[in-house]
Amino acid sequence: MSAPDPDGLLAEQLLRLTRRLHRSQKRQLESADIAITPAQSRLLRTVAHYDRPPRMADLAERLEVVPRAITSLVDGLEASGCVRRAPDPDNRRVIRIELTDAGRAVLRALRSARRAAAEDILAPLTAEERATLGGLLSTLVDGPHPGRC
Repeated sequence: MSAPDPDGLLAEQLLRLTRRLHRSQKRQLESADIAITPAQSRLLRTVAHYDRPPRMADLAERLEVVPRAITSLVDGLEASGCVRRAPDPDNRRVIRIELTDAGRAVLRALRSARRAAAEDILAPLTAEERATLGGLLSTLVDGPHPGRC
């Protein structure tokens, strides 16, 4: 019989928790009649992060994907009215991606769904346990990353 693998078990638990969070968020969005893929929601959040509408190349770099993947995502979000392509005022050859009012509304719904999903999942924890978990997660997310420059 092999020895238990606590890190492997922890990794599996984190993956299961992430899937549960995504399923709960998806249910919240469906109840609000919003159909958006996880990749599209990530792109919307990324576009909103910029002070100035980003170029498609900026988005590809930030999301660490190939430019053609961004094109497909933007096409879908543009078709649903969440973003629009706009020429750069300083360089006509450059296209920037702008959030529309509909895109901002979807972002608000995404935040609300994420919050509701987290409340559902965290319900069994006390306020103190939530604070401890938040601190531990912050350490993992923001802590040193071995192997990165």
